[in-house]
Amino acid sequence: MKPAAFDYFRPTTLAEACTLLTGAGDDADRRVLAGGQSLVPMMAMRLARPTHLIDINRIAELQGIHDRGDHIEIGAGTRQRSVEKNPLTPRKLPLLAKALPHVGHHQTRNRGTLGGSVALGDASAEIPLVALVLNATFTIQGANGRREAVADGFFEGPMMTALEPDDILTAIRFPVWSGKTGCGFHEIAPRKGDYALVSAAAQIALDTDGVCIQAAVGVGGCAATPLRLAAIEDALVGKRLTAGLIADAVAAVPGLIDPESSTHASADYRRRAAPQLVQRALLDALSEAAA
Repeated sequence: MKPAAFDYFRPTTLAEACTLLTGAGDDADRRVLAGGQSLVPMMAMRLARPTHLIDINRIAELQGIHDRGDHIEIGAGTRQRSVEKNPLTPRKLPLLAKALPHVGHHQTRNRGTLGGSVALGDASAEIPLVALVLNATFTIQGANGRREAVADGFFEGPMMTALEPDDILTAIRFPVWSGKTGCGFHEIAPRKGDYALVSAAAQIALDTDGVCIQAAVGVGGCAATPLRLAAIEDALVGKRLTAGLIADAVAAVPGLIDPESSTHASADYRRRAAPQLVQRALLDALSEAAA
């Protein structure tokens, strides 16, 4: 199929894009085009029928990766492949570095943007899960000015986020952990590059005595949004982590998630797979932090 007819705009500044987004008329379906790896196929299948398509790919202020000391700021329009290949990513954001190779394929990561994935808010997508686990902060430009939102609470439902129709996600700030830290990311997908049936991300920090002083754990594909597993984190912090303690902690995972069945996996399968992936991610994190 082919997309329905639409008017195409390609602004070169954020101000121009915001004007287009708010000034197209109340009856217009205005959509922002970033990487287009999800929106364009949806348009081709007539699942999305925007009347005004606003291409933000030429806006320079939405690009780039910046080291701000205690956090890394990434422009929402930055290509996923650029983030993956940047040397800052494995050094400062190792969890994101581990997750990015699971995002689609090389070809889609060459076009897909970090902000586009976050704005779509797919519960099975890797980047929203990492953003939630690391408690990222989102900078948003809207009709009433600029504001910030934290990842906790940003993802509201299936493909639903806190973004308003006239909002543009402009940047993502990922906190940088220091000290003895480690992370792990695992997922199960029908084929390499497909959306995950279940995914798990974990990052921990140890003190000089090997006691866990910080933990962040989450799963994807197990609810309407990515989930942060605060109860698992609480079970780890303040303890000297061992494989046995981690196994005991992740036994609670099935009771913390709410998966649904699909043509690819049943809810029961997801409920059984999730604790296994969380355990693997935590064991990887412990191994790295201890080393």
